[in-house]
Amino acid sequence: MADAAEWKRTDVEMPAQGETCPFSIDGRPLLLCNVAGTPYVVADRCPHASAPLSKGRLTDHVLECPLHGGKLDVRDGTPIAHPIRKPVAAYPIRRTDDAIEVSLEPFKQGRETDNA
Repeated sequence: MADAAEWKRTDVEMPAQGETCPFSIDGRPLLLCNVAGTPYVVADRCPHASAPLSKGRLTDHVLECPLHGGKLDVRDGTPIAHPIRKPVAAYPIRRTDDAIEVSLEPFKQGRETDNA
């Protein structure tokens, strides 16, 4: 997990359950996702076609890209439906008393898949 020096404080507020909220830290476009009250942060760019995932639809933990309909798991960035084959960066997140903090060092997670 990230050291204290790696955490970046944000002003973004937790979106409603099942919703997303785009934001950026240090010029990096990110997407905060609320899955049943649990926050997850992924890069706001589809790894397939670089479309903004913030325009997509979140259903449970599955985020659908608005461009070609590929799907990924926001919990760890794993692709789960074509045409997405590479994982999207997923970032550690923590809540403090009055803010959400994100580490810009993505989890060493995700796997490429053939979606077989």
